[in-house]
Amino acid sequence: MNQHVKNVTPEISDLSRRSFLVGTAATGLVLGYAGVPGVSEALAAAPTNFEPSVWYAISPDGLVTVTCGKADMGQHIASTMAQIVCEELGAKWSDMRVNLASNDPKFNDPVLGAQITGGSWSTMMNFDAMSRAGAAGRMALTEGAAAAMGVPAGELAVRDSMIVHAKSKKQMSFADVVKSGKATKTFTPDELKAIKLKTPDQYSMIGVSVPQLDIPSKTNGTAKYGIDVMIPGMAYGAVVTPPVRYGATVKSVDDSAAKKVPGFIKAVTLDDKTQTTTGWVVAVANTYANAKKAAAALKVSYDGGPNAKASSESLLAEAKRLQKLDDSGQFFVKDGDPSAAFGTAAKVLEAEYTTSINIHAPMEPMNATAEFKGDILHIYSGNQFATRSGAIAAGAAGIDPKFVVMHQMWLGGGFGRRLDADMMVPAVQAAKAVGKAVKVIYTRENDMTMDFSRPLTLQKVKAGVDGDGKLVALSHDVVSAWPTQRWGIPDFLTPSVDKKGPLDSFTVNGSDFFYTVPNHHVRAIKNEMAHNATPSGQLRSVAPGWTFWAVESMIDEIAAAAGKDPAQYRISLLDGAGKNEGGAQRLRNTLLAAMGLAGYGTKKLPKGEGMGVACVSSQERATASWTACVAHVAVAPSGEVTVKKLTVATDVGTQVHPDNIRAQVEGAALWGLSLAMYEKATLKDGGIEQTNFDSYTPLRMSQMPEVAVAVIANGEKATGVGEPAVTVVAPAIGNAIFNASGARVRALPITAEAVKANMKA
Repeated sequence: MNQHVKNVTPEISDLSRRSFLVGTAATGLVLGYAGVPGVSEALAAAPTNFEPSVWYAISPDGLVTVTCGKADMGQHIASTMAQIVCEELGAKWSDMRVNLASNDPKFNDPVLGAQITGGSWSTMMNFDAMSRAGAAGRMALTEGAAAAMGVPAGELAVRDSMIVHAKSKKQMSFADVVKSGKATKTFTPDELKAIKLKTPDQYSMIGVSVPQLDIPSKTNGTAKYGIDVMIPGMAYGAVVTPPVRYGATVKSVDDSAAKKVPGFIKAVTLDDKTQTTTGWVVAVANTYANAKKAAAALKVSYDGGPNAKASSESLLAEAKRLQKLDDSGQFFVKDGDPSAAFGTAAKVLEAEYTTSINIHAPMEPMNATAEFKGDILHIYSGNQFATRSGAIAAGAAGIDPKFVVMHQMWLGGGFGRRLDADMMVPAVQAAKAVGKAVKVIYTRENDMTMDFSRPLTLQKVKAGVDGDGKLVALSHDVVSAWPTQRWGIPDFLTPSVDKKGPLDSFTVNGSDFFYTVPNHHVRAIKNEMAHNATPSGQLRSVAPGWTFWAVESMIDEIAAAAGKDPAQYRISLLDGAGKNEGGAQRLRNTLLAAMGLAGYGTKKLPKGEGMGVACVSSQERATASWTACVAHVAVAPSGEVTVKKLTVATDVGTQVHPDNIRAQVEGAALWGLSLAMYEKATLKDGGIEQTNFDSYTPLRMSQMPEVAVAVIANGEKATGVGEPAVTVVAPAIGNAIFNASGARVRALPITAEAVKANMKA
């Protein structure tokens, strides 16, 4: 981006600004990169700019432009990265700008890793590196100013983009130092690591709700999303998808009616070697409206393939069959001997918990624009996993990945959906077929029926307690499709503890909780039928969205069977023993905070109303975010449930932007409510039945409860906030329903019929 331009929209750059890109096999993650001969020298920034780090540059007018290597889908992560840099750099906030990274390999940082946005990892995993980048810039500018002013660097102070020498009253702005050319210091990785960063008590920017840098352009219409991309002379593509989600093939295409549509160019049958899509056809025309008309006019016949008869019922039946097999799956947790403990337990409880297929449905439908410039393929799209998506685009084009240049755009919603690159395949193959740039936009129907959905899951949980009601054993089987295995990236899989081979830990995270249980087994079981028929993806909160549904529901069931208050029972299990030291205490604190804010146990509720609790450590245990919820519900005699209030407490460690944290937690809680109560997709004859928001029904504004949020900021390492609250809401609601009506619900979404059928007289 031109450092003098004061907007914050991602630049749509031409080849002269880029060199090459992410080299990775179509099925795996890249380990190395290569440049395109003759153009890499064009990557050099203007010599008058000072670039202390690959992640930001300071122009001669003093503007600081931070390049964000994460996808920004409304969570303001670009602005957050700028705020972290700004704190250590000492810049004035009004001087800060943001830009989105391309897939240039220089942005695949050895510390920060691949360009992937998910798991609530971004702030957590980038805080230290971006802080050090900012501090390095401050030190380099200070040395440059010291040389220019002829004073010792140690006597200079930096604040609000000014470097001041108090004794002599000399001062230089960042702009002055950059223009002087005196800022030249560079840092080795070891020198960066050795920098002493500010302590929380020294922060002046971190912890302040500064204006988000992306808001002006998003409100005045200048921000460019993937759907906004315009290339002179481009055509448009509308996809025709088969009635089967995956596995169908095209037998024939009759385009005679489509040829009568004005502006029709060609019907392209996809030949996708990456196996991202099957059975797709793209109608290409001069406008999107004409492309849609042409697509509707195409007569396509299909072979439905091996999944043509698959249904939600058959997937669930297969899950139950697999769960009953003693040798299926691999162990994710294998502590102690639950089977032996069950034999001596005073009481044993068993329950099955299920979740349905769920769809992402972001407001901006999937889209991508592809253009070949000579040997170089340019892709314009908003994407959460640029490192992998470049490989998909290359595989679709049949070219070396180093010849793919990806232009990152703002995302109109992602939630895990844009971790996948299916939208790039029809754009690439259509552009190749017609010899011009092609923008492909999915209809809402395309988007819903071809989503990489949250999978249908079955979980069987068995628990044993002793005579005092203490939990002594728990076994937990999780049966689902394995979305991360589908990516074909070995590094994203986890060795099983029983050494039976790698497993997809993203399907069982959360089952390795922080409660102390001496005998604890967790088995990850792949439902191959679901894996093939419903290719699954990562939907906001991933596995903890279903594992904590089962864990936190079962903990409540155990507490009820033992005659104990479910909140106090949890507190007794969060004793911090052994491997749970530290984490259990932080989780217990969030539970106590949520209970206090909600008034749990301190007020008498009307008949038919109840409060329920849950506390979670999602996402992964190693990158936990400590979150608790108290749900207040009212249950009518008909079984209808009204969620009156959600009280959420979360331990974020270090909070960068308080208002944004609260917004994210509120949004995540409402997303969790939507999944818990309203969202359900079903598979019939191999296809998703729900095609738009009339049949797939997320939370509506009229169904909004009151949401109260308590943020615990204790100066520890920053945790993630985008997803954890999603995972805690459903079990809290289920537990509240039990306390209000005696009905124990074990399937998501929760329906009035299920509640009424289980209500106590």
